[in-house]
Amino acid sequence: MYDTLQRVFGYPQFRGGQEAAISAVLAGRSAAAIFPTGSGKSLCYQLPALLLPHLTLVVSPLLALMQDQLAFLQRHGIAAASIDSAQSRDEANAVMARARSGELKILMISVERLKNERFRNFLQQVQISLLVVDEAHCISEWGHNFRPDYLKLPDYQRQFRIPQALLLTATATPKVITDMQAKFAIAPDDVVTTGFYRPNLNLLVESVGGDDKHRRLVEWLGGRVGQPSIVYVTLQKTAEQIAQHLSRNAIPATAYHAGLPHEQREAIQKQFMAGQLNCIVATIAFGMGIDKADIRNVVHFDLPKSIENYSQEIGRAGRDGQPSDCLVLANRDSLNVLENFVYGDTPELEGIRRVLDELKGAIPDGQWEFLLGPLADQSNIRQLPLKTLLVQLELRGLIAPRYAYFAEYRFKFLVEPEVLLEKFEGERRDFVSAIIQTSSRARTWATVNFDALYQQHQAERGRVVKALDFFQERRWIELESKQMTEVYSLLVSDFDPHALSLELYAYFAQHEVSEIARIHAMLALFATEQCLGYRLARYFGDEQAPERCGHCSVCHGQVACLPEPPALPALDQRDFPGLCSGFIHRHQEHNGHSPSAECLTRFLCGISVPLFTKLKARALPGFSVLEAYPYAEVREWVAAWSLEGQAQTA
Repeated sequence: MYDTLQRVFGYPQFRGGQEAAISAVLAGRSAAAIFPTGSGKSLCYQLPALLLPHLTLVVSPLLALMQDQLAFLQRHGIAAASIDSAQSRDEANAVMARARSGELKILMISVERLKNERFRNFLQQVQISLLVVDEAHCISEWGHNFRPDYLKLPDYQRQFRIPQALLLTATATPKVITDMQAKFAIAPDDVVTTGFYRPNLNLLVESVGGDDKHRRLVEWLGGRVGQPSIVYVTLQKTAEQIAQHLSRNAIPATAYHAGLPHEQREAIQKQFMAGQLNCIVATIAFGMGIDKADIRNVVHFDLPKSIENYSQEIGRAGRDGQPSDCLVLANRDSLNVLENFVYGDTPELEGIRRVLDELKGAIPDGQWEFLLGPLADQSNIRQLPLKTLLVQLELRGLIAPRYAYFAEYRFKFLVEPEVLLEKFEGERRDFVSAIIQTSSRARTWATVNFDALYQQHQAERGRVVKALDFFQERRWIELESKQMTEVYSLLVSDFDPHALSLELYAYFAQHEVSEIARIHAMLALFATEQCLGYRLARYFGDEQAPERCGHCSVCHGQVACLPEPPALPALDQRDFPGLCSGFIHRHQEHNGHSPSAECLTRFLCGISVPLFTKLKARALPGFSVLEAYPYAEVREWVAAWSLEGQAQTA
């Protein structure tokens, strides 16, 4: 272990917590490494991967998080690769071939890749020593970034007979740690935490009015030109505006957000890593997986989404141990924007009922098949909360996931069909011939007809997919798959849709309350009279942090009092019919009834849901005109108007 540390990685010794986590893994036990951002969590799987006999599979919420780690491993001569949607089929096949042969030591994938039946077929053929779960807090409903797909990882570990797991995260509260530990059966002694206090980070919170933030940002960064810096904002358009504002004021800056083309984002990231760009103005899309040691400044121009997000984002500064400044330009101006993200993820009761109606329709077969996108459109529930709803149905014992498959496979021949047939004899030749004959051919591509293959030749779907994959490996065909279809078993058929929909709606309403509380806990942190470093560490259960760091803004005597946003005109002065009539009319035309008060509130606050895309609601005059108002106030105003309208109709 020590020899590998020095010979391969060039480190003279382990950092805090690394040796304990690595020793647990090498002893054959599952473990969790909960270290602050930049404390060397990645080594906890990278080193064991070289000493374990088989493949190490690393799962991440976003593969972009892994790109820097992948480059680091490849620079050190370690056989590591990833599979992602940006790769060509040939590139992905080459990676899988290396894994099958045993040449590959580390394979990195996004969690969504495990839904791909072809990829799962591949994993069944490979021996895996270790499952690594990056950003492991995503598995907990109590975490700040719950990802329903993560809940399936313990099942996948069993399915692929992976003997142990290693969980990695930088942002887990005590409640989240307990949840993660239970889901992967990790012994308490193998949960390694090193504390969350970072003595080299100067945490600074300044109360700045909305009109003064631009000036203060220029003033503050003006004395730091040339130092690697990240400015975090909430919205993509703000990233563009602030980057331009800084550049006009002699601070060269570049915007980075998910709306930019992939190639452009990659180029910006590489330039920042190489020191060719020093100031990035970014949404939270930037920085995940970035391993740049000398970031000197992190500024939150807008409020972060939560204490966990704040901790993660400032954790990108000062990884070299040198002093670094982390500034929040704090006021309440963007509070409504943050809260609206939360409100938009709460499904309407009617939407939940529609999902349960679909589930009821599956009772005769005992099997429920659907495409997530169309179900989201039909129920008017965003895809992430829809996934959460499905997980809640699982946890209540109503459904169980069976598998996901691509509804459509199509291929084009790279050799003549006759040449392909000549490769086989007897029953196998008949089987291949059936695939060719039953597939409907256009000019170039042929679409596989699974129903015809089963009815006419009793060919099972799984065998057909494996055959197509084999043909592609041999470069006899090029293969494409589309329309991911989820398949669930229906375990309970006598449920009460009305009672269950109310129960599920109450769950989401409670989740909404807790997420709003998370935002206000962050405001309380920024306005605290206690040392910021101490308060932050205590939030994550770290009892070792000093009560006074001596170098945060509070320790310097500057307690932030977050100013309220400017007063807005009273809502009762607004023209409700003028703002909403176009949307109400379009909704009635499309759905045959008027929108609910909740739907109208989302329209006025500019919160997108699937229905708004269908109705082209963004183009209507009233969309988002009240986004500066608190959601609850708008909802109350809309409800009062709706009741008045009903009374007039009556």
